[in-house]
Amino acid sequence: MVSGPRILLTKNQIKKAVARLAAEIRKDYQGKQPLLIGILKGSFVFMADMVRQLDMPVEMDFVKASSYGTGKESSGKVHVVQGLKTPIKGKDVILVEDIIDTGLTVSVVMDYLRKKKPASLKLCALADKPSRREMPVTIDYLGFTVPNKFIVGYGIDWNEQYRHLPDICCID
Repeated sequence: MVSGPRILLTKNQIKKAVARLAAEIRKDYQGKQPLLIGILKGSFVFMADMVRQLDMPVEMDFVKASSYGTGKESSGKVHVVQGLKTPIKGKDVILVEDIIDTGLTVSVVMDYLRKKKPASLKLCALADKPSRREMPVTIDYLGFTVPNKFIVGYGIDWNEQYRHLPDICCID
C-alpha cells in the first residue's frame, strides 16, 4: 500500500533553487547561447521554469530515456527511446534532469550526447539522491540533495501519477 505524498521540498524552496541555478548558468554562459537538453518526461517542469529564470537566449531539445516501467525500482537497463532533433556538434550543451538516482539513466544519456561532439557538456539536476548511486556522476549545477525516499511532484512521477504536485514530495 502506498501512503499519500508528504512534502519534502516546498514550491518556494524549489523556486529559490531554480533562481540560484539559473544565476550560476547565466554567469558561466555569458555571451553564449547554450543548448538545454531535458530528459523526458520528468525534467519538463524544471526545465520550463529554468528557461524562464535564465532570461538569456537558449536553444532547447529533449531526449527520452526509460529504466523504470511501472515499478518503484529501476530495471537497471536504460534505453534512449527518443533521440535529439537538434544537431549538437560544437555547441555548449547543458543536460537537464529532474533527479539523479542510480546514475544509470544520466550516464547513458551523457555518453549518447558525448558521441555527438558538443563543444562542452554539463549536467544540471534539480535533485540528487547519492545514497542510491551505482554509476559515478558529476553534477555541475545541483538544486538539492535528497534522502533515499521515493520522490514525486514538480514533474516527477510514479507510474504517471503526482507530476502535477507543486512541491517535491516523498511517498512510502
